[in-house]
Amino acid sequence: MKRWRAILKNMNATDNPLVTHHPLFAGFDNGTLSEALSILRAESASFKKGAVLQRAGQQMSHFGLVLSGAVQVCQNDFEGNRMIMAEVSEGGTFGESLCFLKTPDSPVYITASLPAEVLWLSPESLFKADTNPLIRQLEVRFTTLLARRTLSMNSRIQVLSKLKLRDKLITYFTEQAGAAGTDTFTIAMNRDDMASYMGTNRSALSRELAHMKADGLIDFFRSTFRILKS
Repeated sequence: MKRWRAILKNMNATDNPLVTHHPLFAGFDNGTLSEALSILRAESASFKKGAVLQRAGQQMSHFGLVLSGAVQVCQNDFEGNRMIMAEVSEGGTFGESLCFLKTPDSPVYITASLPAEVLWLSPESLFKADTNPLIRQLEVRFTTLLARRTLSMNSRIQVLSKLKLRDKLITYFTEQAGAAGTDTFTIAMNRDDMASYMGTNRSALSRELAHMKADGLIDFFRSTFRILKS
């Protein structure tokens, strides 16, 4: 008990909107939130940019809520090339499905694409016979997270299903603008990461971005983009 209370004090979880507004915890008062974090064995950790949070081939027992920075969920193809499966920024979660399935040898690895703070959470207690109403409520909310993860993977499929790189970029930028609620948004990925996510190389990506800018479709500076034409 002392351990998780110390974590709460250090990270001010009950005052952190990324925690209190997250679908897992939204609507909980401070006492209920503290109990929920205890049930999920909440534990915060900080990572430097490039640090490995999870290695391929290992079972994932905790999923993560990103409190700051960003992490990447990656997988290598048959030729050993890195594929970015997801870029998870502040307020996003990762690893829920792997925890639920208890995959003994996870095919993905997870790294910090920016200096990151992560709140690790374990769903193990949610799937044991227990009449605690809070545990039952957390179980329902966790299952909802799994369903939303499926929807997010569908979004990636929408990007990769496009044959032309420009169409992939338009689809991706449209999704990012929708998530940000504005036509101007910043992404955590650098050009190498974007190229990996799009299934292309950096030269082709940079060339297409320049063409799209010249055609008046987008404007950008480094990792901040603005959609000019839909």
